[in-house]
Amino acid sequence: MSLKKPTLDLATLETAIGHQFSDRTLLERALTHVSALKVPSPHGPHYERLEFLGDRVLGMAISDLLFRSFPEEDEGALSRRLASLVRKETCAAIAEHWGVSPFIRLGLGERQSGLRKKGVLLGDICEAIIAAIYLDAGYDAARLCVERAFGKLLHGSNASKRDAKSALQEWALAQGLPVPVYREIGRSGPDHAPLFVMAAVVEGYQPVEAEGSSKRHAEHTAAEAFLAREGVEIGG
Repeated sequence: MSLKKPTLDLATLETAIGHQFSDRTLLERALTHVSALKVPSPHGPHYERLEFLGDRVLGMAISDLLFRSFPEEDEGALSRRLASLVRKETCAAIAEHWGVSPFIRLGLGERQSGLRKKGVLLGDICEAIIAAIYLDAGYDAARLCVERAFGKLLHGSNASKRDAKSALQEWALAQGLPVPVYREIGRSGPDHAPLFVMAAVVEGYQPVEAEGSSKRHAEHTAAEAFLAREGVEIGG
C-alpha cells in the first residue's frame, strides 16, 4: 500500500502539469529539497541543478513565445515582458496552480518551518520541473508545458511594464545622476533558505533597504521602495 501512494500522487501531479514522465525519477528529483536527503550533498538527487537548467529552458521558451505573440513590439518591450514572466514570483504562482506544495520532499525541520509554501522554493521547483520535462522528452515538450502554463499571463496588465530596477536606472539617468548601485547590508537564515537585505543607493539620496529571499528579489524590492518614496511611477 505504502509503495503505491506516491505513484498515484505523482500521476495526479503529472495531470496537473500536463506531462506524463517516461522517467519519473526526474520528477521526483525536481520535487526533492536537499534537506530531505539522508546525506545532504550539492550533487545529490535534489532539485538545485535542475533549477539551473530549468531557468534557461524557461527563458528560451518564453522568449520564443513572446517573439511569435507580439510581432510589432520592439526588443525593449519584449525584454520587459520576459522579465515579468520569468521572475520567481510568477514561477511560484505557476507551481501553486499545479498544486505542487504537497508533493515537495523536505526534511523534518523544513516541513515544520512551512518552507513548502514559501514563494522562493515554489519558484525554484517550478523551474526544476520544467528542466525535468526537458530531460525526459526534449525541448518541444518543455516548450508546450511552458506555453500552457504561462501563456495565459502574456497579456497581463503588468506584463509590459518596466521592472523596478530598470525604472530606477532610467529615473536616475534622467536626473543626470550615476547609475544606481545595490549593496548587501546583511544576510540571515540557513543556506537553503537565506534572507538578504539589500540597499538601493542613488547619489545624493538616502538609500532604501529591503529584504528578499534572493539578492535579486531584495534589489527589486528596494528599487520599488525607492521609487515609491520619490513618487515615481513604474510606467510601461
